[in-house]
Amino acid sequence: MKHILFSAAMALLSPAVAAARSADAFTHVAGNVYYFQNGSYNSLVVATDEGTVVVDPNGRTARKLRDNLSALTDQPVTHLIFSHSHGDHASGGEAYGDVEAIAHSNAPPKLGGVDLDVQFDQNHSFQLGYNTIELTYLGPGDEEDMIATVVRPENVVFLVDVAAPERMFYTSLGGDNVEDWYQQILTAEALDFDIFVPGHGRVGNHGDLTNVKLYMEELRTDVLAGLKAGKSANKLVNELTYPERSHWQQYDAWRPSNVRGMAEYLINSGAVD
Repeated sequence: MKHILFSAAMALLSPAVAAARSADAFTHVAGNVYYFQNGSYNSLVVATDEGTVVVDPNGRTARKLRDNLSALTDQPVTHLIFSHSHGDHASGGEAYGDVEAIAHSNAPPKLGGVDLDVQFDQNHSFQLGYNTIELTYLGPGDEEDMIATVVRPENVVFLVDVAAPERMFYTSLGGDNVEDWYQQILTAEALDFDIFVPGHGRVGNHGDLTNVKLYMEELRTDVLAGLKAGKSANKLVNELTYPERSHWQQYDAWRPSNVRGMAEYLINSGAVD
């Protein structure tokens, strides 16, 4: 394994060069666990002595990850995991050749350009080197085949699109069933993990997921109370500013859409009647 060499090389770079390279680079999380960032997208990498696991080899990232993998390990990619079937994450699998591809049973049999070898209903786990990879179905919500990946013994969760540390929900909540989305968050929160690596955004911890849950609860409660009081969505956008979350990623861009999206969902679901 080349973990020590890679870390030492990065330490010798100037801050400017290191920052530039980190935009398309591996970042160490814990033990054998890394993530590879390409723009706003993260792919999880578990580099063991018996092979490498990649989660979400999206097309924007897959070949860059493959071409730079020697910075971490001389072991090839042996397992691909797809968190869900959205095209921006489930693409690029063909870059890795003959691997074991894994996804939920609700995913199509071919995903990311490869045929799936394993599809499971609720839970699936496997051992590679000293690492255990645990996959858990999160239920319907933001896509019908969404899973969470937990890597042990590092106790790292990789959770995509459902939540991200200190990051607003994507625009207007995507027209999803918010109650199902909330249940996905609860299912993920019940998992045993310490470190939270999201599909987009910065790394956090278990408490960050709880904080996202609390934001969804607060948003739903506040918007529902406002609608029942006869307030319009535009008025609620002006009133529900959540200044304690003003440092969250995409606060200015997505907070108004979060309020409008929640209002639309609550009206359409009949919750306001």
